[in-house]
Amino acid sequence: MLVKTYASAVHGVEAQTITAEVNAGGTVAAGKQMYFLVGLPDSAVKEGFQRIEAAIKNIGYKMPRLKLVVNLAPADIRKEGSAYDLPIAMGIIAATKQMNADRLGDYIIMGELALDGGLRPIKGALPIAIQARKEKYKGIILPKQNAKEAAIVNDLEVYGIENLTEAVDFLNGGRELQPTEMDTRELFTDNINDYQVDFSDVKGQENIKRALEISAAGGHNVILIGPPGAGKTMLARRLPTILPPLSLYEALDTTKIHSVSGALGQDASLITARPFRAPHHTISDVALVGGGSNPNPGEISLAHNGVLFLDELPEFKRSVLEVMRQPMEERRVTISRARISVDYPASFMLIASMNPCPCGYYNHPDKECVCGPGVVKRYLNKISGPLLDRIDLHVEVTPVSYDELSTFEYKSETSADIRARVEKAREIQQERFKDIKDLHSNAQMPSRMVREVCQINQAGTVLLKTAMQKLQLSARAYDRILKVARTSADLAGSENIKIEHLAEAIQYRSLDREGWSG
Repeated sequence: MLVKTYASAVHGVEAQTITAEVNAGGTVAAGKQMYFLVGLPDSAVKEGFQRIEAAIKNIGYKMPRLKLVVNLAPADIRKEGSAYDLPIAMGIIAATKQMNADRLGDYIIMGELALDGGLRPIKGALPIAIQARKEKYKGIILPKQNAKEAAIVNDLEVYGIENLTEAVDFLNGGRELQPTEMDTRELFTDNINDYQVDFSDVKGQENIKRALEISAAGGHNVILIGPPGAGKTMLARRLPTILPPLSLYEALDTTKIHSVSGALGQDASLITARPFRAPHHTISDVALVGGGSNPNPGEISLAHNGVLFLDELPEFKRSVLEVMRQPMEERRVTISRARISVDYPASFMLIASMNPCPCGYYNHPDKECVCGPGVVKRYLNKISGPLLDRIDLHVEVTPVSYDELSTFEYKSETSADIRARVEKAREIQQERFKDIKDLHSNAQMPSRMVREVCQINQAGTVLLKTAMQKLQLSARAYDRILKVARTSADLAGSENIKIEHLAEAIQYRSLDREGWSG
């Protein structure tokens, strides 16, 4: 008997329906192979037959002693992972007439089987559910741990089950299951801006807070340079708290990536806060940008719509930093293999931190640097010019004084106060770029648009020319200064870039100054 069940394969952040055709019939000569699995399955899918056979027997059903052929169609698409166990098992039970097959075609079925018939969670439940609704399936059957994630998708019955027996009884009509329901908008509204840290925790460093406010308002990448213990990491971790809240579309887009990578966690649902990813400096190229033999999203994609924090930037391998350059410009990364090419979104803000020298105390107000001649310059040269070209703000972080640390009366602005100003500046930019596709903030402006949007008066021109000459700023600093000045003006609600906005932007180009590194 031939039976069809329906599963799904995830490629990139999109899903494609897979038909599992199970044909049971025909005798097999003694000593010959009985079970055949075709349709480009990988090792994890092939090994599923052992799990499936044990699970079927352990829940009281029979594994056929007939020739059994399972075809995963389309046969030219590689099938990966263990999530095909459940649809294949259901197909085998139905093909051997141990259950009613009438309702199998109404549902997408996914899940990894344990030997006792229990189910383990899968990756990519959200894009699978989205595709199931698009193709007008009645519902989706999957492990209970993934039910909340899939239930984000409206107008689709989502049944979270714990074992193979529940699935068989449900489709046989012998068991009633309650679909998992989630109010996506209520969930999104209740948990938006739910952060455990706040800018009010930080004493002092008002100039750094201002730089991060400009960074958040214009979507500018930023690097913090300062000695150990000055608060670089503490400040960086609070950057997401002042970014505009995720829109519902952005939240779904972000959740899809985390779902595909398996980073969402069990019983998780919608990501409502902007991601903050801080990989260790020993990370590999593939782990950062994505890829592998079975392509998976990397850290830059997991930081999509959020912040990627690279602590101790010069300690990262140069090859790791270089592969990040193109995705930073295109805001997506393409992973190409012989049989497949997948795209992962990677629209993130980069915040990096570093010591000014190996010992950490170059330019320190109190402690003396012990690095030898030329050491500081070699240390800073670990960061390539093209990468530095993509970072708009270079901010020197100085240690907080004892008086600022010890006072209890010190009141600092909360993240909510700063975020309100950032949102107003972003609204100005949305209006400015409303007719331009995929352009949302000042940092994303191409050079030709900088000349149109960031016009300065005669006094500003003189100031910028003087700064370029006196501070010996490099040519790459020119556009960056104008973009940052435009953001500073937006925060002030000014239609034109004034001289004070330009002056503020100029001070954020420390690493472009000739002789800064000694």
